[in-house]
Amino acid sequence: MNVNGKISIYALGGLNEIGKNMYAIEYEEDIFVIDCGNKFPDESLLGIDLIIPDVGYLQENKDKVRALIVTHGHEDHIGGIPYFLKRVNVPVYATSFTLGLIELKLREHKILRETELNKIHSDSKLTFGEVGVSFFKVNHSIPDCLGVVFNTPEGNIVHTGDFKFDLTPVNDQYSEIHKMAEVGREGVLLMLSESTNAERPGATPSEKMVGEHMEEAFMKASRRVIVSTFASNINRVQQIVKASRKTDRKLALLGRSMVNVVDVAMERGYLDVPDGMLIDQNEINQMPPETVTILCTGSQGEPLAALSRLSTGNFRGVDVLPDDTVILAAGPIPGNEKSVSRIVDNLFSLGAKVIYGTGSSSGMHVSGHGYQEDLKLMLTLMQPKYFIPIHGEFRMLHHHRLLAESVGVEQDNTFILKNGDVVDIVNGEARQTRRIPSGNTYVDGIAIDDVGDFVLRDRKQLSEDGMLVTVITIGKNDKKMLSDPDTISRGFVDLRDSEKLLRDINNLIVNAVLDAQESNKNQWKEIKHNIKKSVGKHIFAKTKKKPLILPIIIEI
Repeated sequence: MNVNGKISIYALGGLNEIGKNMYAIEYEEDIFVIDCGNKFPDESLLGIDLIIPDVGYLQENKDKVRALIVTHGHEDHIGGIPYFLKRVNVPVYATSFTLGLIELKLREHKILRETELNKIHSDSKLTFGEVGVSFFKVNHSIPDCLGVVFNTPEGNIVHTGDFKFDLTPVNDQYSEIHKMAEVGREGVLLMLSESTNAERPGATPSEKMVGEHMEEAFMKASRRVIVSTFASNINRVQQIVKASRKTDRKLALLGRSMVNVVDVAMERGYLDVPDGMLIDQNEINQMPPETVTILCTGSQGEPLAALSRLSTGNFRGVDVLPDDTVILAAGPIPGNEKSVSRIVDNLFSLGAKVIYGTGSSSGMHVSGHGYQEDLKLMLTLMQPKYFIPIHGEFRMLHHHRLLAESVGVEQDNTFILKNGDVVDIVNGEARQTRRIPSGNTYVDGIAIDDVGDFVLRDRKQLSEDGMLVTVITIGKNDKKMLSDPDTISRGFVDLRDSEKLLRDINNLIVNAVLDAQESNKNQWKEIKHNIKKSVGKHIFAKTKKKPLILPIIIEI
């Protein structure tokens, strides 16, 4: 429990990883949560749909949680919100476009009516007890992004949100550099700032560069143009609309998230699409190919997304035809490179002209995250006494620390944290000496927390070595076997081609049952244990595999 004058910063997600960003700031009896995102599992987490932060600490202290403040609407910042609100139902504060995306999720989870949603903007000012909260506008690859300033009696705590300094933004949402400078002049006790591109020298290119290359590609295209990008990148969608209008093309949307986000952006005034430009996907084949643009999801190689299905000919009613131009207007997130490459190969095999790659190689994508010069500019404007690099893997956090030192932050005043680490500030002095419980919460279908290490271990074993099921029928009275064991293999070996192995397995099962009868240990649990032990040992000796062995005993 906090004593008077103590500030604590909790890292619940987004450290030493990309995704599921979540941080909390505590002053006296007030806790403020910043963002609640998700990330997608890698191949080792079989059957897992999403990974969200462990909010156990916040659940235990929910009476102190005053607000969830959301910096912007990307999935790694809002994807975990419905799951969090089901456990800790607190007011949510976000900008108009971000609220629109959050509402989609809450409606899907059927908790929209029970949630208090509050619209804010860069000039909003909130007060919670002794803590004031103000904001400043930052530029990113999605509209309506904010940095947050917590004005506490001990000093200002700043969270920059995700940002870059784009001096010619497509949507005219300029970074409020003057506000950042004012906050810096007031004094910043501690700043948390994103580190995604801390390894990349220079300044981030402007989104306008993409628009110029996009229009050039549209002009050269002889048939349909198919563009895949992040649905949330409304600035890029707007440039695709502009290029389509310049080349007299209609626009069709494929993919549920693309349709939903575009609807929200149009409804709230963030996307300008001329009347009559949007067409239904059923109209695509009815129009001359040179008059159609298709905007779809799947730029990260997701197997069920529209682009992946188009590349394999499995999108009903729409085919990629020879000489269609396909543009991947997004860079692959680390870990997705193989999936994206597979889609590119498939598209080339269909005869399409494919434009892919990031930066200058294609001109179709620029990052929404600041490069080194952007990060140094933010540090220079804010001049924090203490600094916590966030939103990145360890090497990114390390490089960001070096950047901070280069612009005057003392080496010992930067904290590279892991999820669960806590920085306490008492009497203006910051220390990292304790941790809170933290980790990953797995979402598997509609279940949360039901997937533990044992379940994942079994899934991994099944995926690698398969399963062996043996059904044993035993008399209810005399406890004797009534027939030979019925042994079934799934994903292990084809037992029809392994007759000797099957005989050996069945003999071991019979012996295990007979041994139990002779020693008067007829409990099912012990019989199953003996079968697993003897059969497993024999199978490994013969095949070097460890299938999941599942004995089933039926009493008749």
